[in-house]
Amino acid sequence: MESIVTTRESPIWADSRAIALLMAASLTTMANATISPALPGIERLFADDPNAALLTRLLVPAPSLSVALFAPLAGFAADRIGRRAMLLVGVVLFVIAGSAGLVLPDLPSIFASRLVLGVAVALIMTAQTALIGDYFTGDDRNALTGLQISARNFGGLVFISLAGWAATLSPRLPFAIYGLAAIFLPLMWLAIVEPPRVAAATGAMPASDHDGHPSWRSLLAGLVLLQGATNMIFFLMPTQISFFLESRGYESAVMTGTVLGLLMISGGCTALLYRHVRRASGAAGVFAIGYAAMALGFLLLSRTASMPGLFAAALLIGAGYALVSPSFVAMALDLAPRRSRGMAGGILTASIFIGQFCSPLVSTSLIAAHGYGELFRGTAWLLTIMALAALLARFGAIVRSKR
Repeated sequence: MESIVTTRESPIWADSRAIALLMAASLTTMANATISPALPGIERLFADDPNAALLTRLLVPAPSLSVALFAPLAGFAADRIGRRAMLLVGVVLFVIAGSAGLVLPDLPSIFASRLVLGVAVALIMTAQTALIGDYFTGDDRNALTGLQISARNFGGLVFISLAGWAATLSPRLPFAIYGLAAIFLPLMWLAIVEPPRVAAATGAMPASDHDGHPSWRSLLAGLVLLQGATNMIFFLMPTQISFFLESRGYESAVMTGTVLGLLMISGGCTALLYRHVRRASGAAGVFAIGYAAMALGFLLLSRTASMPGLFAAALLIGAGYALVSPSFVAMALDLAPRRSRGMAGGILTASIFIGQFCSPLVSTSLIAAHGYGELFRGTAWLLTIMALAALLARFGAIVRSKR
C-alpha cells in the first residue's frame, strides 16, 4: 500500500496524486458559478414561471443546500468505507447532473438537477480533503492547500470565461461545460489509491485515539462557523454581480464573465503565495491580510461604477478570499485525528456551502431594502472588524511566544 508523503525532493505538483486532487478541486468552483453569466438569460427564458426571479437566483447556490445536508454523511462514509470510490463516483455524478440543464424542460426540474449536483460535490470535496490529509503532511500539506485554491480559481477562470461566451449564444449552453469533468476521470482512476486505514506512515504519528489536538472538536466548530460566514460574504459575487452590473448599465454576460474571471485570476495567483505568506505572518496574520483585502474590495464596489474600479474590486476580493480559504483546510487537518479526517472534511465542506446557500437569501432581502451600495458598505465594515480581530490574535500570539 502506498504510504503518506512526508518529505520530497521533487515539487509537490509533480506527484500524480496531487495533480488528480487538484483536478478534483477545480470542479468545486465550476459547480456553482459556471452558470452565473447565464442567469439573466435563464430568467428571461422562463419568464412565464411566476417564481422565475427567485428560482433563477437559487440555481447558483442550489448545490450548496444538498452539499450542506449530505457532506457530513459523506464524511462519515469516507472514514468507514474509503475515499477513492467516493471521489470517482462523485465525478461521474457531477458530469451527469451538471449537464442535465441542457435538456430539462423547466426551472423546477433544473433546480432539482442542481440539488443532485450538490450531492456529487459533497462526495468529491469530502474525499479530496481527507486524501490531502492522508497523503501529505507539514509543509507539503500547506503547499497543496494553497495549490487547491489556485486550482479552484484557475478552473473557475476557464469555466466561467467559457460560460460567459456560451451564454451569449444560448442561456442553456453553459450547462454543457460540466461535461468537461469527464476528461479528468482516467488520471483520477490511475493515480488515486486508497490510503492505509490504520497503519501509520513512515515518519508520521500513529493513527490512534490520541492523535490530533485534544480539543479538536471545539476548535473545529469555531473554524466551521468562521468559514461559513466567509463564504456567505464571498458568494455575493457570483450570485449578485450580474444583477449589480445590470443596475449600473452593464448588461452583457461577457462583462459578468470578465469580472468573475478577474476574481478567479487574482485568487489563483494569490493562493500560489499562501505557503510563503503563512510562514511570514502565521495563520492569524493570513486572516488579517485576507479579510482586509476583501473589505477594501467591497468598499470599492459600493463607491464606483467605473470599469477600472469594478475590476480592482474583483481583484482585491479574489485575492483576500484566496488567502483565507487554505487556512481553514490546513488548520482542520492539523486539528483532527487521522481516523476522523473524513468527518472533519465533510463538516468543513458543509460549512462552505451553507454559507453559499444562505448568501442570496440574506443579500436579496437586504438589497431590496437598502440597495447594493449599502449592502457592500456594510459588508466592508464587517470584514474590517474580522481583519482587526485576526490582527489582535496575531499580536497576542507574538506576545505569548516572547514570554
